[in-house]
Amino acid sequence: MAEYDYDVLVIGAGPGGYVAAIRAAQLGLKVACAEGRETLGGTCLNVGCIPSKALLHGSEKYAEAVDGTFASYGIKTGPVTLDLAAMQQQKLDSVKQLTGGIEFLFKKNKVTWLKGYASFVDAHTVSVGGANVTAKDVVIATGSSVTPLPGVTVDNDAGVVVDSTGALALDRVPDHLVVIGGGVIGLELGSVWRRLGAKVTVVEFLDQLLPGMDGDVRKEAAKIFKKQGMELRLSTKVTGVAVKGKTATLTLEPSAGGAAETLSADCVLVAIGRRPNVEGLGLEKIGLEVNKRGQIETGHDFRTSVPGVWAIGDVIPGPMLAHKAEDEGVAVAEFIAGQTGIVNHAVIPGVVYTFPEFAGVGLTEEAAREKGEVKVSKFPMLANSRAKTNHEPDGFVKVIADAKTERVLGVWCIASVAGSMIAEAALALEFGATAEDIAYTCHAHPTHAEALKEAAMGIGGKPIHI
Repeated sequence: MAEYDYDVLVIGAGPGGYVAAIRAAQLGLKVACAEGRETLGGTCLNVGCIPSKALLHGSEKYAEAVDGTFASYGIKTGPVTLDLAAMQQQKLDSVKQLTGGIEFLFKKNKVTWLKGYASFVDAHTVSVGGANVTAKDVVIATGSSVTPLPGVTVDNDAGVVVDSTGALALDRVPDHLVVIGGGVIGLELGSVWRRLGAKVTVVEFLDQLLPGMDGDVRKEAAKIFKKQGMELRLSTKVTGVAVKGKTATLTLEPSAGGAAETLSADCVLVAIGRRPNVEGLGLEKIGLEVNKRGQIETGHDFRTSVPGVWAIGDVIPGPMLAHKAEDEGVAVAEFIAGQTGIVNHAVIPGVVYTFPEFAGVGLTEEAAREKGEVKVSKFPMLANSRAKTNHEPDGFVKVIADAKTERVLGVWCIASVAGSMIAEAALALEFGATAEDIAYTCHAHPTHAEALKEAAMGIGGKPIHI
């Protein structure tokens, strides 16, 4: 009889967990994955990345039809109306197909789905739905959840004060949506409802949007979102939200302190960040402590301080991104199988899927200058032939390189397809490319990606099209 029920038990079936389970099974290990949701895929597939992209894409098409973009191409339409129920249904269809796809992959790779939430009994024993299961190695991949705003009660069912889950499922277009938080989630969901007809006000504690992104990108983001009709209340904090019936009244004051004012809305989205899901795991039973941010610390191989227990994704330090978790999922499985897993945490791209998209990888200009002398080159999308043809003039590509070696340290871009363009930049950083390497690589014409080539040429002082 085997000493353990499984070689590997993964807690959580989000992008990190399901990938870790599949990779471990591919490597010949007997694997189970514990998941309490009714569907696999975690936050990302169920109430995050995927449904938000479905609504972003659908709302983009609606906006193009309404604002005259179609007409500029010679496409004439009759009166355009919104069927929000149908738009929400296509979102659900996308989610169903993808979560079902993971269930198929589990069966294909002989991964056992243990249905229920998991809690440690000891380092090798986990209770799932009341039954104890043992495993030689346990991987914590429980992801993250919405950070609450003190004193503000979220009620997604009522639909007045909501978090990202509630904002994805509204059955009406708000008259006035106030977004608390000028980060990725707030701006993406604010964009969806603005396109569909809501007045949108973004309240951000800091003096710029998109914390963590390059300074030039952050400045340009404010211009773009203002031009699109969003009202931005920067350097402003929310001190309270009172709900009466279907109306919320927010109390605001300057972040630095000052006179308070009120703002009313029929929908408020709380989007101030996410925090690791560690409650209920029974970490205290195995002597595993979290850091000040509530994260589980690990070594480079994702081992925790408890032998046989590993952790990946949003519950450990680093950016809370699905693709980072996926890479760590592959790596932790390979480490457990006795191989060497590789994740280069210095090359994790980040993308904001608004229109245009904002993307970056590597160092910001500010961080690069702290490390030494740099060369910086920017190429405007206005001078890119494909962007011009598509009536997409907003944005730029920015390349930051070491002043002496011209090795690329960071790439930041704003473009309609920035999220796809950044993959080339990530590959360049992974290979230690110089700006010249990118500049002398032939890029297909006409494509948005040529803007990266031209920005790289600019490091050497020779862009062609400006």
